[in-house]
Amino acid sequence: MLLEFKASNYKSFKEEMIFSLVPASKQKGLDYSILEEIINKKTYRGLCSSVIYGSNASGKTNIISAMDTFKSIVLRGNLRNSAEKDNPNVAAGVLELIPNNSLETAEPVSFSIKFVVNGLLVEYSFSMDLGRFLDVEYPRKILSESLAVNENLIFLRKEKLEFGSFDTIDILLVNEFALNAEGAVSLAKSNLNDEELFLVNGFKNMFSAKLVAMIHDWLDQQLIVIYRADAMHLIRKFNNLKKKSVYVEKTLNEAAVYFGINSNALGYVVEGEGDEAKLCSIFDKNSEKTAIPAELFESYGTIRFINIFPLVVGVLQNGGTLVVDEFDASIHPMALMNIINIFHNDEINIHHAQLIFNTHNPIFLNSNLYRQDEIKFVERDEDSHFSSHYSLSDFGTAGKKGSRKNEDYMKNYFIDRYGAIKDVDFTPIFEELIVQGKEV
Repeated sequence: MLLEFKASNYKSFKEEMIFSLVPASKQKGLDYSILEEIINKKTYRGLCSSVIYGSNASGKTNIISAMDTFKSIVLRGNLRNSAEKDNPNVAAGVLELIPNNSLETAEPVSFSIKFVVNGLLVEYSFSMDLGRFLDVEYPRKILSESLAVNENLIFLRKEKLEFGSFDTIDILLVNEFALNAEGAVSLAKSNLNDEELFLVNGFKNMFSAKLVAMIHDWLDQQLIVIYRADAMHLIRKFNNLKKKSVYVEKTLNEAAVYFGINSNALGYVVEGEGDEAKLCSIFDKNSEKTAIPAELFESYGTIRFINIFPLVVGVLQNGGTLVVDEFDASIHPMALMNIINIFHNDEINIHHAQLIFNTHNPIFLNSNLYRQDEIKFVERDEDSHFSSHYSLSDFGTAGKKGSRKNEDYMKNYFIDRYGAIKDVDFTPIFEELIVQGKEV
């Protein structure tokens, strides 16, 4: 369960951006949206969903990009650029694209995350010196790094490496750690690498491979971040594939029927060697099944739904956190609202799954659908071009801009009561082009 993510000096977010899924104080209503985890008799509460609003180029996608970039850096364990080029979030692998492009001097880039996994509250953060924007040759360096479990410090890295108590992770330490603790600490302090995260390297090898594996697996398998959902293409893999075979999944086809596909089935076709299968539309013709690539027959919205639905199923089954850029693009709002309600249904969402997405569709600004602390905004200053992030619940209930539960959130948003909206008028451009007879 994700509780909080922070980032600073990441693209348009110069100041610290705090994306919180902790319920705001004094918020009432829609209590089914609140997840609870008990750790050492202390209850930690998190929201099961969040929707992010803001005008174009405000920085909404940069929140999702920051999560994806943080995840990518931790999984590879260093500040070197990634050799893989298949991630549409280029900044995740090309780190010179991260720093804010308006800064004249280098400032640290920082990330922090707080989440619950396997009955443990994990807080991990690091800051790094990447130089200025597009500074390719700059010698990168980890400036600070810390890990806490159940609110107890495990290690803190700054100029030097210091350790707290290992009592909270005692059962996760390497075998016979107590006998070799002094040597491990001494060796760790003398072998720090400026470009490498201590968590994924020294701490994993000398202190607790089990804890690092737990954190790694949560980031890799539970925190599902989809940057540029419009470019997503789900590749299905099956064991023991037979060449020229069709694999039809019952659950996927049942969902497709509810979505509106009832003239044909959908399946995955294996044509050549390997374990990858391609999504196809399946037809019964002359008592035989015929398959054609889905993109030749199905609508763009249908293909997006089919690509993303297995991810929704996966996080609900495994208690993951699904973060999607423009989750709602080309998919009917009624289908989306039903998916949101499923995450809000505590009889179905028993594994504490979470859904986070950004959107331009105002239909979700509804007090019957979202709590105020689940509705987030991103606004970009026209002078500094820096982005800021805040929640509807931050306005409180008093004063001219106060927001009360039964108000019309959509109306208030469009009259610019919450900010994060921009008046767009292209008329002057067309007046100049048409009236004066100019060409583009």
